[in-house]
Amino acid sequence: MANELPNGNGAGDAAPSMSALIQYTKDFSFENPKAPRALGQQAAQEGPQMSLQVNVSSNALGENDFETVLQLEGKAEINGETLFAFDLSYGGVFRLLNVPQEHIHPVLVIDCARLLFPFARQIIAEAVQNGGFPPFYVPPIDFAALFQQRVQELQGQQGNA
Repeated sequence: MANELPNGNGAGDAAPSMSALIQYTKDFSFENPKAPRALGQQAAQEGPQMSLQVNVSSNALGENDFETVLQLEGKAEINGETLFAFDLSYGGVFRLLNVPQEHIHPVLVIDCARLLFPFARQIIAEAVQNGGFPPFYVPPIDFAALFQQRVQELQGQQGNA
């Protein structure tokens, strides 16, 4: 008697799956250019102006293995002076099995990025705090909306060409 469970439909097709094989900091920079003077500016009434740029990229490493890299770049300024700046590239290697070809890219830049985000967010929060500032928690990111926006931008560029 075998220990195999039927999949319910009698077919041999396996369900799509995604596995995170490894996660890592690919590149990281934190700058505190005006320290220690900037540390005293934290008490300003209006608070710093924050900016954040998000980019997600992916590439194939093998038939079923892919790398997704989440890049978060941001800075805090007050009165035109940079208090701190960061640039993080946080990556992961994912194994996708039985995922239809047309769904691979969305899975990599939406679902894999969602898995990487909490870890990247924590790295940034700790670095900002270790720089002498209150921790900066990157706000939640809607990776599906970012993907749709990018698709629309590409379609607009193709329409203009």
